[in-house]
Amino acid sequence: MDEIIYASATTLAQAIRDKKVSSQEVVDAYLQRIEAVNPKLNAVVQLTADTAREQARAADAALARGEIKGPLHGVPFTLKDNIEAAGVICTGGTQGKANYVPEKDATVVARMRAAGAILLGKTNLPEFCQAYESDNLIYGRTNNPYDLSRTSGGSSGGEVAIIAAGGSPLGLGSDGGGSIRWPAHCCGIAGIKPTTGRMPRTGYVPSPGGALSSFWQGGPLARFVEDLTLTLQIISGVDWHDPAVVPIPLGDPAEVDLKSLRVAFHTDNDIVSPTPETVEAVQTTAKTLSEAGMVVVEDRPPGIEQTHEIYYGLLCADGGAGMQGLLQTSGTTNPHPFLQQLQAVQRKKELTSAEFGALLFRLDMFRSTMLAFMEQYDVILCPVSSHPAVPHGATFEGQEYPAYAPIFSYTMTYNLTGWPGAVVRAGTSPEGLPIGVQIVARPWREDVALAVAQHIETALGGWQRPPL
Repeated sequence: MDEIIYASATTLAQAIRDKKVSSQEVVDAYLQRIEAVNPKLNAVVQLTADTAREQARAADAALARGEIKGPLHGVPFTLKDNIEAAGVICTGGTQGKANYVPEKDATVVARMRAAGAILLGKTNLPEFCQAYESDNLIYGRTNNPYDLSRTSGGSSGGEVAIIAAGGSPLGLGSDGGGSIRWPAHCCGIAGIKPTTGRMPRTGYVPSPGGALSSFWQGGPLARFVEDLTLTLQIISGVDWHDPAVVPIPLGDPAEVDLKSLRVAFHTDNDIVSPTPETVEAVQTTAKTLSEAGMVVVEDRPPGIEQTHEIYYGLLCADGGAGMQGLLQTSGTTNPHPFLQQLQAVQRKKELTSAEFGALLFRLDMFRSTMLAFMEQYDVILCPVSSHPAVPHGATFEGQEYPAYAPIFSYTMTYNLTGWPGAVVRAGTSPEGLPIGVQIVARPWREDVALAVAQHIETALGGWQRPPL
């Protein structure tokens, strides 16, 4: 069974097409693995086992007739519980939606199914994706497969935990402040936040829109970079519903000339300094890229030390009115303590309309400065976070600000810019926890970020099996 559950989705798809393994065997292997590890992880919160087995039988029958539905024919996947799948409960982590069953698939889910993929189930998250730990009042908290006493991250924490543990080959998440990249780092898998506007968010909870909509994007998660490349090709492009999507062609990482790339790397963003092992992981990766023929320079974008202040300023600008409206619309009267804490911070930091306008102007100046820096480089290499996965509860210990909030500023920077950022494992902490590095590319150059991430994975080993 290990040969199946630890294979890449790309490898599984080829094996199914070549009839070396059936879709039924693959789906059963993953369902058995979920049954074995999920009681410890609490990562999968809705299991669609019967439907998955039925669809696997249909996939095998179609293949016997010479029919291949798409590049993921017969391959299973999982889905973060803020992305709608027809007929499957989608809570968004909030009690008011505990029994909400969508009638339609989100655009990205429909595209995955059209490519032949089979849904195994939904995975855990914080309420409305508004925390860096996956815990809510419906399903409870998710544990890290490398250390059950630590968080798997948020908000895509359930998704990364089950993928890292071999319970799913790939999945879909979302990222508004690091919610793909931070969990991928915590659990040692690969993930990418594409450029804002690369793929539609139709059918996500909360739905896209508003002043902060440009900060977040959906994206794929997997143990292997090649699966990010395959999945991104499937889910990208205009759907005529999400007005932010831009019809820009997606490049092929295989066509990127690595030796032509100019890379800037830094180990400290001047907001919070990273652990020595995090610094070492970035430096080792920089050396690896230099040895591959890339021009690698230690350099840091000017002004990134403003990231945390700008991000939280905008998040809190309305005094929490938007979040309160979302709770009311959802029918939630008892939000999770994480969300209550965020609302308390938002109320204290409400801005006047003039202050909000000034902060939006400051954001534009920040983006302009970042673009000017990026004219010199193709890639920025830096930490995903200053720390590996932290103990449960450490990100919200009743402080005015969540206790560890600044450690997430390394990912927040690229939510502010909207640029693509990939993560791949490049090191290990003294406690045996994964340490990822962040590979940021110019806007719309996901192909460059993925090509560099693929090289790092090949050179440094990438995902490693957890002791679970």
